[in-house]
Amino acid sequence: MTDFRILADTLARSLAEDVAAGRRRLGDRLPPSRDYAHRQGIAPSTASRVYAELVRRGVAVGEVGRGTFLRAAQGLPPVPAAEATPSGIVDLELNFCVLPDQGTLLAPALARLATPDALQPLLSRASVVGDAAARETTARLMARGGWMPEPDSLLFAGRGQQALSACFTALIAPGERLGLEAMTYSLGKGIAARLGLQTVPLAMDEQGVRPDAIAAAHAAHPLRLLYLQPELHNPLGTTMPPTRRQEVAALCRVLGIIAVEDSVYGFLSADAAPPLAAHAPEQVVLVDSLSKRVAPGMTLGFLSAPPALRQRLAAALRLGGWAAQGFALAASVGWMQDGSVDALVLRKRQDAQRRNALARQVLGGGGLTLRGDPRAYHLWLELPDPWRAEIFVAAAARHRIAVSPAAEFAAGPGHAPDAVRLALAAPTEAALRPALETLLDLALTGPDAAAVG
Repeated sequence: MTDFRILADTLARSLAEDVAAGRRRLGDRLPPSRDYAHRQGIAPSTASRVYAELVRRGVAVGEVGRGTFLRAAQGLPPVPAAEATPSGIVDLELNFCVLPDQGTLLAPALARLATPDALQPLLSRASVVGDAAARETTARLMARGGWMPEPDSLLFAGRGQQALSACFTALIAPGERLGLEAMTYSLGKGIAARLGLQTVPLAMDEQGVRPDAIAAAHAAHPLRLLYLQPELHNPLGTTMPPTRRQEVAALCRVLGIIAVEDSVYGFLSADAAPPLAAHAPEQVVLVDSLSKRVAPGMTLGFLSAPPALRQRLAAALRLGGWAAQGFALAASVGWMQDGSVDALVLRKRQDAQRRNALARQVLGGGGLTLRGDPRAYHLWLELPDPWRAEIFVAAAARHRIAVSPAAEFAAGPGHAPDAVRLALAAPTEAALRPALETLLDLALTGPDAAAVG
């Protein structure tokens, strides 16, 4: 008997080709599973399992009485570039923070690396520790609230996600308990799942993770590691106040728990408070990168590690093949030193605030409930009744707008709120307003009228 997962792979590939060729749009209804079963010559129960697998992967969304809809391109297998065509989708799903003229700003530093003498030393194997200049320059970049990491505490990865993978690989074993905020970075929980970690959702309030939730979870069965986002939390946009950071840091010291602090969006806060790492330097590994500051296509990941953990983390980076490559490290350090990164940070803070204000004007002004920091590149939209998040995502996709449902960020398997995350960085500003206005109309119209439309 053909494994339903193989059939799901084949169907997903076919859907990807249809989307790339323009034969099918995101949000389109898929044929009923019984029709698919008849065409494939398989049992209806097997066809139902294929459709359920597409839903599990995030390719489709199903609703009783409505059918199954193609949800998003994320989760579909890649289509070769030669087969791809422009999709015309307004992407509010992924935060690609790239300004239109960044190439002009960044090119001079790359030109300095184009001579044989400059390029030759970058061709050898990269080191996770970099050199003294790289560590000192990066330490200054990470400084905030009067705190700066020790340069010798720094390690380098190809990107922030690789630094996070190294932390989960080095600091916790398969089957051990990883405490996560109840709503968390989707790729972070994905990495944890692939590594076989037991994820434990931790309750949150308007200030971030609750210390009593950490203590209760640890008392029930010890937590080996915490993964937290105190600054401009993704997806909720909350920022943990200094007093809460001190409480969480003190709790980590008392309970002996190591915390991984994700600060990728922290650069958008000009007046950021000292991180958790400042309050518990022996208990916290701070992870950051240039993906948002500069660009996801030319980036660098880095982390500040307590002395007792540095060798374990360095070994994980090496064994995972996650060390920063020489050219990327040299280019990134050059951009930090010549002021390019500082210039981009200033402009992106302004850009994020402008886009955030526009979203609040359109959606909040229309009566919808938004959560999040006005400095962030993302907002949390709470949907009015009777919308369910997955159905709203499918309805938005039919209008060529991609958004992310709350379930993508839920750390546990329980019910996710009927909300979506709006990532505001990728579209042009000219495309952003009409997309937001379309989402407002959808939210106020309701699912039944939207389905008719």
